[in-house]
Amino acid sequence: MKKLINFLMLLAIVHFASGQTKKYDIVIYGGTSAGVAAALQSSRMGKSVVLIEPSNRIGGLTTGGLGQTDIGNKQAIGGISREFYENIKKHYDNPENWKWEQRSEYMDSGQTRTEEGEASMWTFEPSAALAVYKAMMDKEKIVMVYNERLNRESGVKKVTGRIESITMESGKSFKGKVYLDATYEGDLMASAGVSYAVGRESNDQYGETLNGVQANSINRALTGFVSKNAFNHNFLPGVDPYVKKGDPASGLLPNINEKPGLEGEGDDKIQAYCFRMCLTDHPENRIPFQKPSNYDEINYELLFRNYEARKGPIRDMYGYGNSLLPWINSSMPNRKTDTNNKFGFSTDYIGKNYDYPEASYAEREKIIEDHRNYQMGLMWSLANHPRIPEEVREEASKWGTSKDEFERADGWQQQLYIREARRMISDYVMTQQNCEALIVAEDPIGMAAYGMDSHHVQRYVDANGYVQNEGNVEAHGFKPYPISYRSLVPKKEECNNLIVPICVSSTHIAFGSIRMEPVFMVLGQSAATAAVLAIDGNINVQDVPYQSLKEQLLKDGQRVK
Repeated sequence: MKKLINFLMLLAIVHFASGQTKKYDIVIYGGTSAGVAAALQSSRMGKSVVLIEPSNRIGGLTTGGLGQTDIGNKQAIGGISREFYENIKKHYDNPENWKWEQRSEYMDSGQTRTEEGEASMWTFEPSAALAVYKAMMDKEKIVMVYNERLNRESGVKKVTGRIESITMESGKSFKGKVYLDATYEGDLMASAGVSYAVGRESNDQYGETLNGVQANSINRALTGFVSKNAFNHNFLPGVDPYVKKGDPASGLLPNINEKPGLEGEGDDKIQAYCFRMCLTDHPENRIPFQKPSNYDEINYELLFRNYEARKGPIRDMYGYGNSLLPWINSSMPNRKTDTNNKFGFSTDYIGKNYDYPEASYAEREKIIEDHRNYQMGLMWSLANHPRIPEEVREEASKWGTSKDEFERADGWQQQLYIREARRMISDYVMTQQNCEALIVAEDPIGMAAYGMDSHHVQRYVDANGYVQNEGNVEAHGFKPYPISYRSLVPKKEECNNLIVPICVSSTHIAFGSIRMEPVFMVLGQSAATAAVLAIDGNINVQDVPYQSLKEQLLKDGQRVK
């Protein structure tokens, strides 16, 4: 009997512990770059803060393979975000952090190069980013919680427009005064009943020119610069879309639509995802590309046909790029890369992510695994398949995943590049006009500086009966522009103690400019600053006095104009 009583008491203790609600000033859901920056700022401003990460790794894409920092004008980056890149520089100033090559041998490449004498460094290994983040967090009073996922069905308790608590699938609950949704997916925002959009708006909805279906070769933005959208990252002329060439009755090859939709028309499709691979050509650290167990070469038939459609040397296939391989290898320290999508058939798994934003956790895991298997099969095909030209196979075979970066034995990461998912709809929607400075936010809390950028959204059969990609936008050439604080907070009647620094209120094409990791860190810091002011003033996040917010941001090194 005594053993039974002790057992029941133990069960009660375990049940209490699992259902116990922890209280903090600020509760941050999502350990992305924005979440980390927000947690740092919350602690530095003297508030109790918990950072809840659904996986076992913080940092999102910054520690998940995106070491080639997309910024635009680096002068737009301040505060904790710039501090992070300065700490990256200090990390690599230490000779002990150069294992696979000498510091003098490394030359960074890609869109953002570190200039001689610069205090910051903008290219890095995933492991270096993780080490820097952890070192920054170790100096602060941040409660870090790993492997806890929000109960998206019933885990958000709201009372009179305020979140009272959030509960995880495990039963653990967290209570805060202000909450931040720092996920790429916007799960807390959606579960709290906040309005949001998924997909592309029509050009007519917000008076834009670069939103919606982009099937034409050239689109002109309002300020007059030209974006050659359909030319880049597309197939060579004459690539047949049918299972049996020239036979529509045989059916379309995988992931091809019959028609793209009307030009400028909105849809519920989202730009493609991929893994930003950390590859290496160092023999001691390289894992050769492996053929996935479910490999089906029909999934790569378009790749084969695209090479076979060329008229001359492989390096001249596209008239730009001078590359044998359909990917971008941006060099990172220690003979590693940040490898990204390039050309018509590459690492982007076009059309296979549409369900991801609203999918259950189990469904998302399947989508992630599907993307990984696709990309593993692509790498193996480029290195081994007999229909790939020999010189391409030879070049691809020099590369492989890195042994010393991620937890998985095959060298692949868990973090998929969620280029966009949900986007909040608040009282202020960032649009193409903001990017072009035709409309200027009056309450800036950070700057965006990258071009309006969208990867392809779908594949379709064109009027000539050939396959084309659609959705690519590369519109650059404008100056850094301010991001409105109102685009980070929901409509007051929907939730008055939530701030959203990643899934901000913006159109598809404006988000294509905002969605850069340095900017997410900027927005995370600004969101936390506003949260502290809301707590200190006992006011709704929508009512934070902008002048007070601006003064604190400038004091902390943020750049708002």
